[in-house]
Amino acid sequence: MSTPSPNTDSTSQNLRWYEGISRYQWLVLLIASLGWVFDIFEGQIFVASMRDAMPALLGVTADNPSVSRWNDLGFGSFLLGGAFGGVLFGMLSDRIGRSKTMILTILFYSMFTCLTAFAQSAWQMVLLRFFVAMGVGGEWAVASAMVAEVMPQRSRAVMSSIFHASSVFGTLLAAAAGAFIVTLGESAWRWGFAIGALPALLTLWIRWSLHEPEQWVKARQRASEDATQKTGRLSELFHGQNLRNTLVGVSLASIGLVTFWGAHIYGKNALLRHAQATAIVEEGLDPATADKEQKQMAFAAHKTAIKQSEMLSMVLNTIGGGLGLVLFGAISNRLGRKGAFALYHIVAFIMVVWLFKFLIPQGASATVLAFVLPVFGFFTLGMHAGYAVYFPELYPTRLRGTGAGFCFNMGRLATAIAFFGFGATTITDENKALMLAPLYLVGVGILFFAKETRGTELME
Repeated sequence: MSTPSPNTDSTSQNLRWYEGISRYQWLVLLIASLGWVFDIFEGQIFVASMRDAMPALLGVTADNPSVSRWNDLGFGSFLLGGAFGGVLFGMLSDRIGRSKTMILTILFYSMFTCLTAFAQSAWQMVLLRFFVAMGVGGEWAVASAMVAEVMPQRSRAVMSSIFHASSVFGTLLAAAAGAFIVTLGESAWRWGFAIGALPALLTLWIRWSLHEPEQWVKARQRASEDATQKTGRLSELFHGQNLRNTLVGVSLASIGLVTFWGAHIYGKNALLRHAQATAIVEEGLDPATADKEQKQMAFAAHKTAIKQSEMLSMVLNTIGGGLGLVLFGAISNRLGRKGAFALYHIVAFIMVVWLFKFLIPQGASATVLAFVLPVFGFFTLGMHAGYAVYFPELYPTRLRGTGAGFCFNMGRLATAIAFFGFGATTITDENKALMLAPLYLVGVGILFFAKETRGTELME
């Protein structure tokens, strides 16, 4: 099965982004996206179940301060593992090939997510999150490079956005598991992790269906003939023209991922807090005078409704985020990569402050929150598609997996550092989000140093 060269596009500039795409190119997008769907599921199943899993492992109630601290350590461990795995597997993909490395990453995160179902303590959960994340971080680096390399220039931004937007299905699967599996009993959260073994079946399809991109094959040929063209050398990211691109990429990813884990995911608290307040009132309590024990009894009596409200917030947030991801490519084709990033960062700052400073604390209605959450998600999550669009455009083929993986996953490292810090505090979720909101404006400043890549071919 042959793949048309993505760089022989000069005769088809009048085609729409979806016209002239071969069956094999669609197949690459589908398989890469499925890998990313399950990738995100493995990460988000922890978010969906952490209010049940960690208290069970610690033997305490969900409001115990130790639960929040251990959950933050779990986030930190996951992000640290993603940083390590993203760089390691990104380099490996430049050296041994995209499809081979994708198989390794999916097997890695599938096996360790399944093992998490058997965790017996909080520290085991935290450790296993590290190994799951190694595969998760690596899969993105490999798949984003592969999608970029097989698509024509006119289609690349939109296709890369669709690839990254497929993540919402992983989040929705995790939300569904969190909303319904929890009703099966106290240890039901373990089933959510157990089904994490299923993505391993995808590797059979990859093995049978995909071959290495033509650009990568040519890069390996050049490397065999010229020692200066070696593939997957991490040190080259910090030399010459690559240095500025690497610094900009790492900075953008760090801001996007820190705010994702510190602000975006807490959009799920919007309807959760509303449901908790409703439960207190329905139990005949005065929210102003009820003590902690009374509130916990009210929450326990309405556990299913509260959990489903939390998951509904997660779904609305994710639907909006999905639209933001899908449309990033088209917006960046109109405004340029830098213009699209600027738009998303500025509006994200406004939405985070509005939701966590005003709407939630002031008891906004469920209807208002339901309308605001998709807009909030559109901008706080949507910018992430820009990493799949932009980072592969910054590096030549022989460094594409290494560079894209390094930029995206060093963002995970920055986030891990932030959450290990948060793990030592008792700060509320809403206050975390407000503290991190100014980072969006820092991102706008970084764009002044960024290279514009709209309309350019991938570097050989």
